[in-house]
Amino acid sequence: MKALVKTFAAAALIAVSTFAMAAEGPGAKTTKANVNLSTADLALDHYVAVTTEGESAGVEQLFAEDFNQKIQSTNAQSNNRSEVVKSLKKQKGEKLNCAVSTDIIEESADYMVAKVTSKFENFTKTDLVTLERVGNDWKVSKSINSYK
Repeated sequence: MKALVKTFAAAALIAVSTFAMAAEGPGAKTTKANVNLSTADLALDHYVAVTTEGESAGVEQLFAEDFNQKIQSTNAQSNNRSEVVKSLKKQKGEKLNCAVSTDIIEESADYMVAKVTSKFENFTKTDLVTLERVGNDWKVSKSINSYK
């Protein structure tokens, strides 16, 4: 009789834990947000939100694995994907005090080059952004920044 009670108790415990895991759903423990990057325009809009409005959702998803950022100034810099993602995550919630405009320079079915201009009070930042289709999503593959 004790063996039968233990068996039912174990079965009940397994059932409860299975239902609890199923209720969480797949990937419930991950904190990464899934952002819609199905078009170049959506990816560009998200890039602007991430770089100027402090948006942090989907930052890892936005950048291609081989992403590279170049900053043209008196001491030119180059940053890889992980450095940029880390920096943008630190800026979570910080909205820049600037007026932003975007212009599409070149666009095809799998490729887009856009110019993102951020006008601050004392200077202007120009960001040439290259986006590429990777599978079903668009990713930012390159960024070149200059300041005036």
